Amino acid sequence: MFLIDAILRALQASSFMFWEVLWPLALGFLLSAVVQTVVSKRAIARTLGRPDLRGFVLACGFGAASSSCSYAAVAVARSLFRRGASFVNAIIFEFASTNLVIELGLILLILLGWQFLAAEIAGGLLMAVLLWVLFKLTLGQRLIDAARRQAERGIVGSSMEGHGEMDMSITEGSFLRRLFSGRAFTAISHYFYMDVYSLWTDLGLGFLIAGALAAWVPVTFWQTFFLTGNPTLNEFWSPLVGPIISMLSFVCSIGNVPLAAVLWNGGISFGGVISFIFGDLIILPILNIYRKYYGGRMSLYLLGTSYAAMAVAGFLIGGAFQLLGLAPEHHHVAVFETAPSLNYTTVLNMIFLALMAVLGWRFLTTGGPGMLRAMALPAGHHEAMVRDPVCGMTVDPATAHEKVDYRGSTYYFCSAGCRSTFESNPAQYLAPARALVGHAMHGGDQMESNGTAIDPVCGMTVDKQTAEYRSFRGGETYYFCSAGCKQTFDKDPEKYMTGGKGGHHAH
Repeated sequence: MFLIDAILRALQASSFMFWEVLWPLALGFLLSAVVQTVVSKRAIARTLGRPDLRGFVLACGFGAASSSCSYAAVAVARSLFRRGASFVNAIIFEFASTNLVIELGLILLILLGWQFLAAEIAGGLLMAVLLWVLFKLTLGQRLIDAARRQAERGIVGSSMEGHGEMDMSITEGSFLRRLFSGRAFTAISHYFYMDVYSLWTDLGLGFLIAGALAAWVPVTFWQTFFLTGNPTLNEFWSPLVGPIISMLSFVCSIGNVPLAAVLWNGGISFGGVISFIFGDLIILPILNIYRKYYGGRMSLYLLGTSYAAMAVAGFLIGGAFQLLGLAPEHHHVAVFETAPSLNYTTVLNMIFLALMAVLGWRFLTTGGPGMLRAMALPAGHHEAMVRDPVCGMTVDPATAHEKVDYRGSTYYFCSAGCRSTFESNPAQYLAPARALVGHAMHGGDQMESNGTAIDPVCGMTVDKQTAEYRSFRGGETYYFCSAGCKQTFDKDPEKYMTGGKGGHHAH
């Protein structure tokens, strides 16, 4: 009976917390889905090509607007890197997309209070600046080049590979027309449930672990561990151990917040909470993904620089809030003990549950489940893979259920939603920028327009004035989005200068 009672108390604490933060989660996912629907990943990659101040600001802004779980954020960052974004900007984007997002701030506000929301924003920006400075001072070009070569290998890191490639953005027409179109409704529903799918494991683990710790671990244990008997040592010690606890918890992104509430109850300092929340991008599984994506040396480099930035940012923000008298003194969060009641939280939860049902209906009736299955496919898995011309996701022709024969060619899709969208206006999706894997430019000409060119390897639009990677063949200049595309081209130029092997669609 004791064991059953303990489990029930842990589940009760978890459910109480989840009910409190349900509507902020849904709101954050919705806003993120809207942003992803009207802003394309290719447009983001083009703006993040140079590791300068402008690129840093844009990386923070785009990242904050692009909600992701940590695994998806890492996959998206590599995708941006391979599409032409600088490595520094890709990592800053990755950090912002997990630690500066709206739903994280809302959950902190609900569970811990406005001071933690303010500290998360200020600390997140400070940590981004610290990372940027550290990269500028210590990151060498040789290490970046090695990381690029490793990234271009396309090694699978997690089941979120498709998240990094998917792009259902709508870029034609005015903002309002794009936002309120039928295609936007479909795209928003897909992005919404893609984020839910990406985060449900972390959220579930976070709430369950937090509930168990709140119910089973006595507060005195945490007070001893965090040296609460000596306030000065506590202020120094907590930001140092916060990221380490996060790293060992295996829980990342928003799932960290319930655990942060438990640690705050236990006596971790204000700055320690902030550094703990930032530690989601150095958990052990993420470090292993870094190793696969960028190599072992870069993985260790990111661990060292990220930990230093997290600890310093947490310490400085904690100290600043203490000096300003803004840090809360009360180390008790009652959300673990507060049962649901008829209040504004319940009303908002019911409204957002209804909205989720509407989006769920659209998701299910437009091929959403098929899209989720396709998400697990790695980008560039093998030469037979093609790219969905609507969303850009990698699709295996051998297993694809959705396909369309159009003007003598066969196009494959990740879901019925993408297929129907294509059928409504095929010409719109057959532009070079939407080319499938293995696309080759014919006749030796690289398509150009208004000072831009099309990368003959990946089909991405490249600015000829700023392109860093070029090759000269047969009197023609070819421009590339990245060193990887240039290297691929240089190995077999004829493949991309003529019809060669593997056109951009199947016949």
